[in-house]
Amino acid sequence: MVGISSIVCRKTEPGDIWQITVDTGTGPGGKRRRYFETVHSTRKSDAQKRLNELLVSLERGVYSPPGRLTLAEHLQNWLTGYVKTNCSPRTYDGYQSIAECHLIPPWAMSSLKHLNPQAIQAYYGKATETLSARTVHHQHRVLSQSLKYAVRQGYLGRNPAELVDPPSPRGRVMRTLTPDEVGVLLDVAQYSYYYPVVYTALSTGLRQAELLGLRWRDVDLDLLSISVNRVLYKRQGVCQFKEPKTSHSRRRVAMTPKLALYLREHQAEREALAWQLGQPPTLDSLVFSHPDGRPLDPSVLSHEFGRTARRAGLTGVRFHDLRHTFASLMLLRGAKPKVISESFGHSSVAFTMDVYSHIIEGMQEDAMALLDEVLPEGVVNNSVAKMSPTLGK
Repeated sequence: MVGISSIVCRKTEPGDIWQITVDTGTGPGGKRRRYFETVHSTRKSDAQKRLNELLVSLERGVYSPPGRLTLAEHLQNWLTGYVKTNCSPRTYDGYQSIAECHLIPPWAMSSLKHLNPQAIQAYYGKATETLSARTVHHQHRVLSQSLKYAVRQGYLGRNPAELVDPPSPRGRVMRTLTPDEVGVLLDVAQYSYYYPVVYTALSTGLRQAELLGLRWRDVDLDLLSISVNRVLYKRQGVCQFKEPKTSHSRRRVAMTPKLALYLREHQAEREALAWQLGQPPTLDSLVFSHPDGRPLDPSVLSHEFGRTARRAGLTGVRFHDLRHTFASLMLLRGAKPKVISESFGHSSVAFTMDVYSHIIEGMQEDAMALLDEVLPEGVVNNSVAKMSPTLGK
């Protein structure tokens, strides 16, 4: 329980220093424990505001005096107290891995209060000697987010990571398949158990997690649409169904008549197999699953797709590249970026155009060719002479 607190004003030149004293109870042996903090301001209200923040934090049991708190301790507190309760399990796992493998070991005994931009910048420079710029950039993002939280909690006055320039990761070359390569891939994939999900991915641009979470109730073969209502992720070796991460991800996607026809045949085949196994099919049955109805393992699907792509003579192609291929084929066939953005569940059209800017730029020549067909030829008829009053006299 927090004890009596007080604010003492001590005059100094040229301004005021307000000293906050908080009685935090008694320690071992009955010794009083007090926490002191100073606020530099000309107004007492600023000190009172800071005092109120401290009292709330202490009552909740989430405050540790910054002078005694190490960065490693803060990262652990941030992970368990904030990230775990406000972010998805996958995000928590990723942040925890980065913190425990990269950030905590070198900063184990470093004081949070004395962390400065120079030390962070030096760490990034040393880390890039053995790690890629992208990996270090991910570390910067996690560190900066945790320090931003420290500022909100009153541990720091300013986020030192904001004054640091992290290494810039090199842009990843996006791999998209040409129409001919798509044909070759599907010819080889037709002998794979995973052909249905590969064909659907190319036809819709859905993410792998969205495809593996589809139930038959989410597929309307008459209205030619697919509703994305949940996703399948693998976390710590266990497959879990979850709701889409954002409201934009929860959406309805149109499908081609060819895909609808194929899925109708696929559904009939799956239902016949289910009856043979003594498992009556339902609307909650997965569209893509093992014969006994169990969900497909995302890791196995990615691995098997890679093998299929290599057998087709396509190197460096990931399952996610099917999504990029769908977008590129749609754009090259004249689809508007807004249509692609809505289909993909992006937060904005600007984001879609940024991701696929190289494809859009490559379409300028085609657009100019179409414009050339529409506009008439220009006519040269002494236009310069007509504009000048001194010529032609």
